[in-house]
Amino acid sequence: MLKIFNTFSKKKEIFIPKNKNKVNIYVCGITISDYCHIGHGRTFYFFDILLRYLKFLGYKCNYVRNITDISSKLINNIKNINNFKILSNSMINAMNNDFLNLNFLKPNFEPKISDNINLIIFYIKELLIKNYAFIDNFGNVLYKDKKKKNNNFILWKIINNRDKKKKFIGWNSPWGNGIPGWHIGCCVLSNYYLSNIDIHGGGFDLLFPHHKNEILLSKCIFNKKNFVSYWIHSGLVIYNNYKLSKSFNNYFLINDLLKIYHPDVIKYFLMSTHYRKKIFLNFDKLNFCKTIVNKLYFSIKDLNLDINLLKNDFKGFIEFDDYFIKFMNDDFNIPKVYNIIFYMINEINRLKKKSNYFLASKLGVKMKNLLKIIGLLNFNIEDYFKNKKILNIKFVNYNILNKIKKLIKIRNIARLKKKWNVADYIREKLKKNNVFLIDYKNNFTDWYLN
Repeated sequence: MLKIFNTFSKKKEIFIPKNKNKVNIYVCGITISDYCHIGHGRTFYFFDILLRYLKFLGYKCNYVRNITDISSKLINNIKNINNFKILSNSMINAMNNDFLNLNFLKPNFEPKISDNINLIIFYIKELLIKNYAFIDNFGNVLYKDKKKKNNNFILWKIINNRDKKKKFIGWNSPWGNGIPGWHIGCCVLSNYYLSNIDIHGGGFDLLFPHHKNEILLSKCIFNKKNFVSYWIHSGLVIYNNYKLSKSFNNYFLINDLLKIYHPDVIKYFLMSTHYRKKIFLNFDKLNFCKTIVNKLYFSIKDLNLDINLLKNDFKGFIEFDDYFIKFMNDDFNIPKVYNIIFYMINEINRLKKKSNYFLASKLGVKMKNLLKIIGLLNFNIEDYFKNKKILNIKFVNYNILNKIKKLIKIRNIARLKKKWNVADYIREKLKKNNVFLIDYKNNFTDWYLN
């Protein structure tokens, strides 16, 4: 059975949705202030895996991911509502393109804050009526925590043209032109689009104050003490000892990294550390992940990957399914799933070495099916090898793959004859062209590109 680490209870809990066969998921989406960086990529890749796995288990999922398209940063230099829409839509289109390139599943609903202003204003009025909010001397509406004096936060921020830096004066409200606060926006949308929420999450940096304030508001507005069953937060991406942030000038855009690395390499890297832990962005590690993904694709390159191979009550390799489910059920332990995949790759190569392509193909299909659940190996294999980010080797006037195979064959003959100087020479020649060799027993050699 699936166990999920609940951030607020700080323990793994057996997953039992409120509706037996249907799971409601709400994830706090991006705040439109810049293009998506690799930290966003990690958060939304994890929830893509979660969604895929729940569907694999047989659940119907209602996945809502909002877009916070109104923020102080965005509106500072906006002249009018049309200008806002142009910039906002441009950022959203870029986000959609990034997520499409990473092959993320689309949410069922993706509501924008700007499309729900009237709804948010309605619930701010409710908070004022219930005496959970007050209007300050500047006309802003603030949440008022009756238990903690210093826990006030903005519900509606007034923007007026007395501040010459503010070119755009926001949306109309009973309290004046302005914009809604971050916490009230997510609270209203999550409760409106999903009356009961099984899983609510985002990046770890949203835990406080954003999600804690969402809980406060849900109690006050909707009288819900536990409006979410399981809170899930993914670990941050760290670079130069800081989380990725424009303010620290240490962020890397998804789009820029996709110009260097194949999507599967980026995704493999992002889950190479358990999703709840921090991951340190390191280009040596990204390059290492590239070699692993190359090896993964190479292992199945010459196989028959017809899904029908696993039909007719084929019971072989059942242990891989068992271990995959065991590790996924243990709070989505992807690094342990990777260990299974390593073993499967080696087994496929062993079978190929024995010319048992029938069993190798069956195992290849099984591995491809398992990886599909975590969003990997979904790209066409031939297209993968045409990708310049992968095949960066230059053998003039020779077919790349045939040349590599021929050199490895010559080297293995030299190894059998104990001509180690010839074997070493060929290894170094290949290495200079970014081809790296792995020697196994029985004179079998595997290779990968870096």
